[in-house]
Amino acid sequence: MERPVYLCASAGIPALGPSGASAHVRGMATALGATIVTPRLADRRGVHAQLGVPVIPVGVAGWPSWLSPWEEEREIHTARRCARPALALRPTLLWERFTLFSDAGWKVARHSKARWILEVNAPLVQERARFESLPQRKLAEFWERRILTAAGAEGEVVAVSRWLVDWLGSMGVKARLLSNGVSRHVGNREATRRALGFTDGDFVIGFLGSMKAWHGVEALPGVVERIPGAVGLCVGEGPVKIEHPRVRVVGQVSEARAADLVAAMDVGLAPYGADAPPWFCPLKLLAYRAQGTPVVATDVGDCALVTGSGGTIVSRVDDLADAAASWRGRRCTPQVRGWDDVVVEALSR
Repeated sequence: MERPVYLCASAGIPALGPSGASAHVRGMATALGATIVTPRLADRRGVHAQLGVPVIPVGVAGWPSWLSPWEEEREIHTARRCARPALALRPTLLWERFTLFSDAGWKVARHSKARWILEVNAPLVQERARFESLPQRKLAEFWERRILTAAGAEGEVVAVSRWLVDWLGSMGVKARLLSNGVSRHVGNREATRRALGFTDGDFVIGFLGSMKAWHGVEALPGVVERIPGAVGLCVGEGPVKIEHPRVRVVGQVSEARAADLVAAMDVGLAPYGADAPPWFCPLKLLAYRAQGTPVVATDVGDCALVTGSGGTIVSRVDDLADAAASWRGRRCTPQVRGWDDVVVEALSR
């Protein structure tokens, strides 16, 4: 009998959190039918989802303020707190989300003899150095290489983008491409448009996701301005604030509600700027494709691969409006890559 465990040792990715990373954890664990072992069920951002699989929140290791210069050690201790309950579940399959300063999955795999799959979503040293702080970069690089090399030798490594597969290969770690998935909610386009007060003449330009600077959401008002009859619909929240008389911001919503709102859009934007990291596999594009909403995205990371024939890829943010306008009156055939599809692809090799 298969006993799957999903291990995410990052305190910053709570199982019921609002981020795309948390949605990824939920989607994969649910598709696997796995118990989640993680430091936190939720954080100060609150509970933003429900789960149909068990979760074991182990807590974050206590750490006195006078030890703050060695915060990385706290992360090591927090990750290792995940190992004991994960091992107690006697897993036959251990799926781990790669987390900096965590050797918990390696330890569990060695003691349980479980099949160990390490999922890499980002080059974590580069990501943290760019977007957060990394006082002990040499230590972080040592941990990153150590865990990735161990997973390549003793387990299996999958990566969510082509850039990551190449990056791992440069370190001598063989990895398989395993693109992200999406929840299988079918949005109600007509009812949602009526409820939002959109008319048949409104051309709805949408954006779904975290409103962070590099996500490019600030381009939405300009696109709306350049297209006659266009209105904007922004689904998400974050540090970038959008204020425009023809752009409606609805904030963070459930995955089911997001499906309705995406279905109500005529075009879904992914307006990443030149400063966007190249290593991600954008969940928003998968959400747009699942509802048959045409994608208009800049050519960053795996946007072109995920979009396929379901939209238009442009080389510059300035070209977004013309590309979006070209989709007026047209829809795409829905293409759903569910988390169950991701699991089947991963486990069949």
